[in-house]
Amino acid sequence: MSALPASSREWHLVARPHGWPVPADFALRETPVAEPAEGRILVRSLHFSVDPYMRGRMNDVKSYVPPFKLDHPMDGGAVGEVVASNAEGFAVGDHVLHGLGWREYADVPAKHATRVDPDLAPLSAYLGVLGMTGLTAYAGLFEVASFKEGDAVFVSGAAGAVGSQVGQMARIKGASRVIGSAGSDEKVKWLVEELGFDAAFNYKNGPVKDQLREAAPDGIDVYFDNVGGDHLEAAISSLNVHGRATICGMIAQYNDTEPVPGPRNMAQIIGKRLRLQGVLVGDHYDLQEQFVREVGGWLAAGELKHRETFVEGIENGVDAFLGLLRGDNTGKMIVSV
Repeated sequence: MSALPASSREWHLVARPHGWPVPADFALRETPVAEPAEGRILVRSLHFSVDPYMRGRMNDVKSYVPPFKLDHPMDGGAVGEVVASNAEGFAVGDHVLHGLGWREYADVPAKHATRVDPDLAPLSAYLGVLGMTGLTAYAGLFEVASFKEGDAVFVSGAAGAVGSQVGQMARIKGASRVIGSAGSDEKVKWLVEELGFDAAFNYKNGPVKDQLREAAPDGIDVYFDNVGGDHLEAAISSLNVHGRATICGMIAQYNDTEPVPGPRNMAQIIGKRLRLQGVLVGDHYDLQEQFVREVGGWLAAGELKHRETFVEGIENGVDAFLGLLRGDNTGKMIVSV
């Protein structure tokens, strides 16, 4: 076994952000590295994921995942190479997916690591299109929104990691129309010209309600919400009778310090008999095998495209996260360690 490094750098949360996080809320610290105990493996991180949901974990509030602890390493999805193993089934040189991101070396319980094949797909894909974000899109569209062939689908945050997959999955499965919103003209062009969306618009160019009505004159049947706010209000107006909305994220209000007013047209939910349902990927791991098989096939056939935005160096991890909140990424935002 090769000599282990003496120390590992890892990002700690040192203050609870008030509103938008700032670099001073975080610290990059060094910790010693030791041989893994029984049932554990030591993994050298190659890539880790930064995701919008992590902003919520920086607040000290009870939610579906515990908040990050102050002065402790943050965590999240990561892929890396096993450099020391004290667990059956894992050998030095294996590549694994695990949940202890934001650090150079991770001491991982073997039961919380999954071997991944770098020959099947690039390792970073297991953090995005073949990972949690891809499964979120798949389960949110097909199971939660009960998508069926012929549905017209609107996706907000459509150039992000989840949204860009949702729109393509709907297209592949026979949507009558796929519409996306994004935050720049360049992203809008990518959605239409490369991903095959029927229409897309830049939400900064005018009221979302008006732009959506123009893009979907016959209304929509499914709304996949990554944004909340004015997008949700616009979608309620455009949803047809018996329309369904999957509520996946509300990035528009993650950094607000005051409660945000809800959509002003909620009464339409009654007359249109709408269904709005939240999605958490953890409820849908029973779909994992089916998801990897089907989506892996679409990737191999070139039917499904994905883009990643890479930020190099663990020291730039927080900059990557803040950039994600600003919408600097197209597709999945990944930090390459």
